[in-house]
Amino acid sequence: MAKKSKRNSGPKVDSGRAAKLAARQAERDAASGAVNRPFEGLAAECDLVAMREFVPSATAPLPVIGSDRPVTVATVLPGAVAALVRNEGETATGFVGVQVQAHSADLGADLAASVTWVADAAPGDALPAADPAEDTPAVTAVVDPAALLDITVYQDFNWWIPEGTETDAQVKATVEQANAAIMPSARLEGDGLVAAWWVDAGEKAHLRWVRPESEDDLMLALARVHAAGGLNLGEGSRYAGSFRTHGLLVPVFDLDPEKHANEWVAATVEFGDRLAQALAVDAPLTSAELRSRDGLRGRQVTLR
Repeated sequence: MAKKSKRNSGPKVDSGRAAKLAARQAERDAASGAVNRPFEGLAAECDLVAMREFVPSATAPLPVIGSDRPVTVATVLPGAVAALVRNEGETATGFVGVQVQAHSADLGADLAASVTWVADAAPGDALPAADPAEDTPAVTAVVDPAALLDITVYQDFNWWIPEGTETDAQVKATVEQANAAIMPSARLEGDGLVAAWWVDAGEKAHLRWVRPESEDDLMLALARVHAAGGLNLGEGSRYAGSFRTHGLLVPVFDLDPEKHANEWVAATVEFGDRLAQALAVDAPLTSAELRSRDGLRGRQVTLR
């Protein structure tokens, strides 16, 4: 086994480099026209970000405003298209995907455009890419802003093929290939848990918790919890760091892969309570908490 390099290419603790890199990324996003928080204003924002970035296979009824046709939001659709319509029994159902081949600088506008398209499309039609226009409504005008998602998580992509449908060998091969690459995943269900996702990556399992707070507020709270020795989910867990994506911060824990996802629910709820208490504190950080904050900032990355 090759020796690990002693050279650390990441931002040094206390160097301020992590903050500078984040600022430069924000400048690049602004120059490219990318919307920082595309799903802001939706109660389902955190789960939509998770489904967009790292959940392999999941669907949920999308609470669409002013449409009689049922719409399902999915992590990814066959061919990574933006949307399609298919018959579900005697009802035509629209499907919109968030992991797509092509997208604009505003993923929220893309979702709104896809939902608008499926309202009138015929069964069998597919939309390769959303193309939001100036008159595309805001996503909060298309999706009920107050509604959370009732998510179904799958351990395969067999739902791509409707029941009773005959498919050719190429389609079956595509589904089998996708199934072979999927990692077991679960959305933890417990008091106060929203968008806390477990995944078995093989040698390790991970918990990724997409948080709705501002990055600054969450980082202060994490620093307080860390300084108090509570930045963990108990035995068999380790805080691995965090990543930024779509304007939100996602704490990540490495977990014992021998434990089932449900075995982490209680510990995650307890951690959520500690974090909520820390978020409620309105006082300057102590010296120990400042050191914790600087160390935690050095373990952040940004997903494009």
